[in-house]
Amino acid sequence: MLVIVVENAPPRLRGRLAVWLLEVRAGVYVGKLSRRAREMVWSHVQQGLEDGNAVMAWSTNTEQGFDFLTLGVNRRKPIELDGVKLVSFAPLVRESWETSNPEPGKSVKKTEV
Repeated sequence: MLVIVVENAPPRLRGRLAVWLLEVRAGVYVGKLSRRAREMVWSHVQQGLEDGNAVMAWSTNTEQGFDFLTLGVNRRKPIELDGVKLVSFAPLVRESWETSNPEPGKSVKKTEV
């Protein structure tokens, strides 16, 4: 089983993914492909994603039973801990009032939540 989820992807990439996989929801593609076909599809995602982000998960013979790759900017970052892949969340950066309304000559700062 293979699942690819794309966000903010160009229509041409979404159309290309629909050639190989079934789009069950907007930006969510599922199918069953060989390793070689999976790698070819992922290379198309890498080339055509532009400013979007994507994740690809597939069944494999590991302790977890699956593996995944990510691409693009996202708060969720994959990390490996003792041979198990987990997902870490980057802190949310929120603009303070000073950031959106800076006084002339003052520096702009961001705060983490």
